[in-house]
Amino acid sequence: MKRSNIQLRFLLLIIPFYYCCKKVINVNLNNAAPQIVIQGNVTNTVGPYQVRITQTVNFSADNTFPPVSGAAVKITDVTTGQTDVLTETSPGIYTTVALPQGTPGHTYQLNISALGQTYQASSAMPLPVVLDSVTFQHVKAFSKTKINAVPNFQDPPGIANYYTFQEYINGKLLARTFSFDDRLSDGKYISRPLNTSDSAYLNPGDLLVLQMSCVDKNVYNYFNTLQQAADANGFQSATPSNPYTNITNNALGYFSANTVTSKSTTVK
Repeated sequence: MKRSNIQLRFLLLIIPFYYCCKKVINVNLNNAAPQIVIQGNVTNTVGPYQVRITQTVNFSADNTFPPVSGAAVKITDVTTGQTDVLTETSPGIYTTVALPQGTPGHTYQLNISALGQTYQASSAMPLPVVLDSVTFQHVKAFSKTKINAVPNFQDPPGIANYYTFQEYINGKLLARTFSFDDRLSDGKYISRPLNTSDSAYLNPGDLLVLQMSCVDKNVYNYFNTLQQAADANGFQSATPSNPYTNITNNALGYFSANTVTSKSTTVK
């Protein structure tokens, strides 16, 4: 039970911030030493961008994740060779200075020195895919009607594509990231409902902003396992493991270079 609760804490910490090794990190969460948690993004929209560095806490501690200050953080555009040394703008938050906007097709590398350790991650920014529109699916269950958002877009043919989706409802980020790939829908026009076990998270009249990101395979693996863990947990049962990570040296979290497109609409 304790292990389940701490893993749930990690899920709640990592989901809202919103990303090359593919491995599972199992953590002894009852009396484990603190582990570093890294969360960062570079996108095709105008920066600045941020990297957040915190530490995990034990089960018996308050649900407060201490920031890691004094780290040396760099992001390098491997394609051009440009390196940006980030500035700590608030405790544990590091912000880019010289990287104005990410470029699709470029690879970005994150390097961090913190607490006597070094960490590294890289992510290749895919080509963008345009989100055409957002519609809604109405499903009746147990005398109630559940509303799911449905993103509509054309998947490019002949290319492995990986997508994540985040929803802002009346200005508030939904604490869940949806993810799927085009393995069974390559080159097709996709209209796929974003299903959730929450039967009433969308209501008529709500203002919804749906954000679609094209991510690389390693970032997709992270969010896919995070989604599976949240589904399995149901906020009740134990998760099988912590998510995949593309960060070295047993860090938790992710680093993502991704494209972003979004649509705003009123729930009908």
